[in-house]
Amino acid sequence: MVKMMDLDPNVNIKTQLEEGNTNPVILLNKFIVRPEDIEIFLKVFENTTKIMKQQPGFISAQLHQGIAGSHTFFNYGVWESAAHFKRAFNSPEFQKAMYELPEDTVMSPHLFKKVAISDICVD
Repeated sequence: MVKMMDLDPNVNIKTQLEEGNTNPVILLNKFIVRPEDIEIFLKVFENTTKIMKQQPGFISAQLHQGIAGSHTFFNYGVWESAAHFKRAFNSPEFQKAMYELPEDTVMSPHLFKKVAISDICVD
């Protein structure tokens, strides 16, 4: 089974999902995968993302891998709201597919919102 590890020690993903946020959110999900499990991880990521793409509120997803032989991955997903992500995350199809992830995978999902900084970025 995948091990869940919080990115923020003060706020976990379960707390974020209960907030009822109706604004767009960004899911950053860090995965640490054993080198021998990378191929399996990539296949499961493909399958789970295909499930998520069919869910209401899904906008986009992009997977990134660390360079220089890293076996750390980041998924960047965009959702219409935390409520949409919560429904998709809790769907039976997605939960079932998650059990296919390699056993010692460490997963750290966290939801973010855009922050506006004048002359640098918009919200």
